[in-house]
Amino acid sequence: MHKPKPTARVTRHAARFVLILLLIEFLDEFVFGVREAAWPLIRADLGLTYAQIGLLLGIPNVISNVIEPFLAILGDVWKRRVLVLGGGAVFALALLLAALSRDFGLLLLSFVLLYPASGAFVSLSQATLMDLQPSRREHNMARWTLAGSIGVVGGPLILGAAVSLGFDWRGLFAALAMLTVVTVLIAWRIPFDDHAPRGQGQGALNAALFGQGLRQALHALRRGEVWRWLLLLEASDLVLDVFLGFLALYMVDVTGASEGQAAVAVAVWTGVGLLGDLLLIPLLERVQGTRYLRVSALLVLVLFPAFLLAPGIDGKLLLLGALGFLNAGWYAILQAGLYSAMPGQSGTALAVKNVSGLFAGLIPLALGLIAQRFGLQVAMWLMLLGPIALLVGLPRGESSRLQSP
Repeated sequence: MHKPKPTARVTRHAARFVLILLLIEFLDEFVFGVREAAWPLIRADLGLTYAQIGLLLGIPNVISNVIEPFLAILGDVWKRRVLVLGGGAVFALALLLAALSRDFGLLLLSFVLLYPASGAFVSLSQATLMDLQPSRREHNMARWTLAGSIGVVGGPLILGAAVSLGFDWRGLFAALAMLTVVTVLIAWRIPFDDHAPRGQGQGALNAALFGQGLRQALHALRRGEVWRWLLLLEASDLVLDVFLGFLALYMVDVTGASEGQAAVAVAVWTGVGLLGDLLLIPLLERVQGTRYLRVSALLVLVLFPAFLLAPGIDGKLLLLGALGFLNAGWYAILQAGLYSAMPGQSGTALAVKNVSGLFAGLIPLALGLIAQRFGLQVAMWLMLLGPIALLVGLPRGESSRLQSP
């Protein structure tokens, strides 16, 4: 019998490894999609206010951004596999606690656990993917984003189907906890550290290596090019995850939509975004990523006010689909820019992103407080700062080319 050549076996093994990394991202965004579509149900069940929802979105983010830099640096100097699998186990536990929560306090605790667990489970998987092919970071980030978009689209659809069959959001969160356990067991068979660059993420942990990682992170934070990508990432999130976090509530409270129509709005946003992420992969073979970002940010700057001012639900859904299509690839291209600004330091790149996230984690809380005081419509207008920041801050000319080592 003809045996496959060693090179062919290595290629197939690498392909399976990439698929598992993408599966982890799919699961994370699937959970996110379920939660964002379920906010009206969660609010009604627990009697939450806008301010409490802002706390649920903001406080876990801030705490996570304190913890995750250390996990990310460990991912550069120690065994990533341990961190990824351990993060997956805590991720499952957090989802189970969310399903069991009967008040604001326990739900907050579950999210406080969920966010840093995602940092270890998901973010370090992303860093590993970036290490596999440094010369194709934009393209692999586009694939990563596509896997996440499939999850985000599937989440609201599954929630809608579950509710129509008589299940509530708690049962779905419990099912997601079990699905996470299955994913961790699949990832258990893969030696993550075999795919790390030599000397990275391997060997015994010692204080000297960790201290060196901390010094590298501090040095990176003194570089203007690193801060450019960090600030652009956080600004773009205003019309990405932050907007999605308030979208279902906006449709119900401001537009007058039903909870089912709000779930449809989330599905439209994520579904059209999935199409955009799919088309982005071949587009990046022909068009410079930052040039595409500049054009799409300008269009979003025009269409976002039109969405807020549109009088009817149908018109808003149409404009929502256009916005979801236009901002496809924003995160992928900007995150690839950060990795390219810090070659060979994928874990440290995640660490410095968490440092910038300490401030950004307060944004949902601030918007929640503004919505509580002045109304959600006012808070939504502030999200226009996202595309404005991209138009002002994106590099131009030769400096806009994402270099890889």
